[in-house]
Amino acid sequence: MSRDTKIVATLGPASSSSEVLERMIRAGVDVVRLNFSHGTADDHIARAQMVREVAARVQRPVGILADLQGPKIRVGKFAEGKVWLEQGARFILDSRCELGDGERVGLDYKDLTRDVSAGSVLLLDDGRIVLDVERVVGSEIFTTVRHGGELSNNKGINRQGGGLSAPALTAKDMDDIRTAASIGVDFVAVSFPKSAADMYMAKQLIHAAGGQAATIAKIERVEAVAALEEIIASSDGIMVARGDLAVEVGDAAVPALQKRMIQMAREKNKLAITATQMMESMILAPTPTRAEVSDVANAVLDGTDAVMLSAETASGRYPVETVEAMTRICQAAERSAEVTLDSAFLNQVFTRIDQTISLAAIWTAHHLKVKAIAALTESGATALWMSRLNCGVPVYALTPRPEALTRMCLYRAVYPLFMTQRPTTRDELLHDAEELLTSAGIVDKGDFIVLTAGDPMGSSGSTNTLKIVRVGDRQAYQV
Repeated sequence: MSRDTKIVATLGPASSSSEVLERMIRAGVDVVRLNFSHGTADDHIARAQMVREVAARVQRPVGILADLQGPKIRVGKFAEGKVWLEQGARFILDSRCELGDGERVGLDYKDLTRDVSAGSVLLLDDGRIVLDVERVVGSEIFTTVRHGGELSNNKGINRQGGGLSAPALTAKDMDDIRTAASIGVDFVAVSFPKSAADMYMAKQLIHAAGGQAATIAKIERVEAVAALEEIIASSDGIMVARGDLAVEVGDAAVPALQKRMIQMAREKNKLAITATQMMESMILAPTPTRAEVSDVANAVLDGTDAVMLSAETASGRYPVETVEAMTRICQAAERSAEVTLDSAFLNQVFTRIDQTISLAAIWTAHHLKVKAIAALTESGATALWMSRLNCGVPVYALTPRPEALTRMCLYRAVYPLFMTQRPTTRDELLHDAEELLTSAGIVDKGDFIVLTAGDPMGSSGSTNTLKIVRVGDRQAYQV
């Protein structure tokens, strides 16, 4: 059974063998995530090569996403590896401390002393530990423990309400962008962007390194929520990074923000990935909880392009089973989704011919109830526009460009197919597209399909033709 919502899976120790990766791809993985917070450049290069080899073996296009680490806003290390903080105890964050103990600990982010003051609230280890700042003196931040617990090495720090000044792109991120460009990844996810300027800088660095990757803004700061519209406009897509976001804005605010962000991304023809703890219990268990099933299903119903797995596939015990479970949940949610197209067109303004043709194809396919839409595309833009509206008809994106093929692996309800384009007339090209869909078992003789193509052929942005074709019938209706 087909599935519109795409699955992103993180590679790690549990999924670094070609055997496990092959099973994950066969189970439904569309894009693999390389987490640049862990591992070396050589590790990422080797994993990307393995992905391409396995994808070729199973004859499925698979995209690659490089996820940058971003600024390390963390506590340092403890002499004993961890301490227990009691409620009401005094605790010091000291940027000069080498090894911590029960009274103080060091900081990876030395400028934290500039970003906080008396009255600030610091949340450590994803909010499990809460510290109230009493005063800041030199390199030391004096706090009182509001909510205590075990604190171990290198746990993250957030400031309630945001306000940390750390730049989104660190020196390490800039090196990692060069590595990602050399690998030829399809997407680069930028951690903790605060503004459009952060995303424009990432794009410039990618292009300067010779890469063509699409940029994904991870929305995980209060400042990013306030600047959401400009960040979406400056990116190719967003990731609803619910972990750090929940710590900064409060967990109760995240569900509504998730819906708003996905809707805004789709309205602006951008991608949306929903991430963090989607199937967290499957790190240790072979089945998800009912709450996790509902969480994934709701993201699908919200219209997300993709749902993402992190530790579940990187270090969990059941990476393949997790992907299989997520596939089943996505398919069930999609079957229950209502297809409502007309209202989405009421306020649409089309400024480009290729965009107009794309949306006309969606309208036609929905009302004529055709079997499939076939979009012959060079860059994938035509397929992206089609994927922003749910018309209930699958979009098969036929392209001769490998880089467009793997990028479209993240587009909701788009099924990319490789098509060798030879120098022929447009009618012969459309006939070849029909033959490809027939040989793949997608359509049968007598089915109606909608075809879009461009003239001149081989040029991005040239889509200007729409045809309605009955498979096996030479007659076509051209718009």
